Amino acid sequence: MSEEIEFLESLIRVDSSTDNGNETSIAKLIQTKLTEAGIESKLIQYAPGRDSLVADLNPDAPGPILGFTGHEDVVNPGNLKEWKHQPFDPFVSGDRLYGRGAADMKAGLAGLVLALIRLKKSGFPYHIRLLATVGEEYGAYGAKQLTELGYVDDISALLVGEGGDHKLKTGHGGSYNYQIISHGKSAHSSTPNRGVNAIQKLTNFIVEEQHLFDDVPQYPALGPFVHNITIINGGKQINTIPDFAELRGNTRPTPEFPNQEITKRLQGLVKKLNNDNYPGTLEFRLIHSFIPVKGNPDSKAINDLSYAVKRVKGIELDREFTNGATDASEFVKSPHKYDIVWYGPTNDGDSQAHKVNEYVSIKHYQDAINIYEEFAKRYFSKS
Repeated sequence: MSEEIEFLESLIRVDSSTDNGNETSIAKLIQTKLTEAGIESKLIQYAPGRDSLVADLNPDAPGPILGFTGHEDVVNPGNLKEWKHQPFDPFVSGDRLYGRGAADMKAGLAGLVLALIRLKKSGFPYHIRLLATVGEEYGAYGAKQLTELGYVDDISALLVGEGGDHKLKTGHGGSYNYQIISHGKSAHSSTPNRGVNAIQKLTNFIVEEQHLFDDVPQYPALGPFVHNITIINGGKQINTIPDFAELRGNTRPTPEFPNQEITKRLQGLVKKLNNDNYPGTLEFRLIHSFIPVKGNPDSKAINDLSYAVKRVKGIELDREFTNGATDASEFVKSPHKYDIVWYGPTNDGDSQAHKVNEYVSIKHYQDAINIYEEFAKRYFSKS
């Protein structure tokens, strides 16, 4: 088995689900790998068990600094009975390596690490900074922390190691998570008039939310505005009128309909329903707000990435603005401006992100390592 596959499998074996808070184990695996290659790194603690990693190749080199970034966490595997193989026990079948996080995005993260090591061994003289982050899947906590600590304030370009390998991403929409809490009054189900049914109040919100964004203008590259209610909870006992219910929803902000406009719509609907004739109270809470990121489709960085892809795979990729938020939504909040590009070893037409039986193509993974290495060489050759 190759070193590349062994390293990726070691990352997949660690259950770094966002709700586990176990990214430190991933950071230490990466740190050990880098140390063996003579690359210094440090851990940045976000919370116990949750460490991002920062590593600098040739930190004293003059000139621009190129950033590499990927996230250490994965989404929860869900129903284990639906998996053909245990999600944290990587399994190879033909060209596919199965496991939770194989595609999103431990293959991309491993690829960035291995490309950095190859560059070190080749005598590459320029400055590259690797940022491996915690909590991208639920809040981009690590990217936010590293941005606030200034780790992207001196870079000239940033490569995010995810985003698909059939097109070059030139930017992406945002991701906006919210909660609606319905407060009612409990009573025996035989005397509902003595209570206030929190589920009914929440249902009123659900009915109106279906058409709340009907008039939002389409962003040409993305199509219709995306919004979904994805979680509902309410009631604890079948013969009791529930005094509490809640839902959570996700929308996808665009440059033409940004995050603050979504907040206005949702808060306006809550206010309207709180003033109607049905008793009870709705409460709006913002959970996460990832802003859209609009890159330059003809920047030096994306042209150099296109060159690297063509050199490795022999094809020239189209460029597109897509849905699917990344840590870039936090990294762009730095007062320092720089180019951002995305490339990951996953098939855009068959995205495996968050799926049961998630897998990555071994060929695409190995190509990505080569592309990351070639991109870095090309970027500095013309600086």
